[in-house]
Amino acid sequence: MSSVKRILCLSALAAGVLPLALGQGAPAGTAPSMRGYFTGVNTKILTMAKDFPAEKYGFRLKPEMRSYGEVLVHVASGIVYAAKAGRGEKVNWDELNPKDYLAKAAVVALLEKSIAEANATLKSLSNDALAKSIEPWLGVMEHSAEHYGLLVAYYRANGLVPPESRPKK
Repeated sequence: MSSVKRILCLSALAAGVLPLALGQGAPAGTAPSMRGYFTGVNTKILTMAKDFPAEKYGFRLKPEMRSYGEVLVHVASGIVYAAKAGRGEKVNWDELNPKDYLAKAAVVALLEKSIAEANATLKSLSNDALAKSIEPWLGVMEHSAEHYGLLVAYYRANGLVPPESRPKK
């Protein structure tokens, strides 16, 4: 083995092992990762809900699609489902009626409440319990992430930059 290859191999090994030996970069594990990702994607959506102009909450990308506000209520429906199912309740994924949340303030309040309840349920589960049963969390997290991407399109179609795409201060 040439000295250059030896140096590259040792460098790669050191870069991978040294942080673990120092207690840095070790995998968080299933339960903490689930909590972090679930909270993260839904916090981004809440930030978008607060940031998007109230007068554009009725905007639709196409006439047959949900409005911006209706998408947020739909996302909240999934979060409510996760909180209830995560507590062991026998529950169906019931759509919340977007007509009950016409104003931006009502949609934001719904998201804040549903996210807080879901996060409280997630925190109440032991790491072992959550690692053994990642549903409904994984499915709802995927659902939220899909709609996060859709919400980005609503921003772009209105000539706006989503909060996560803005330069960090």
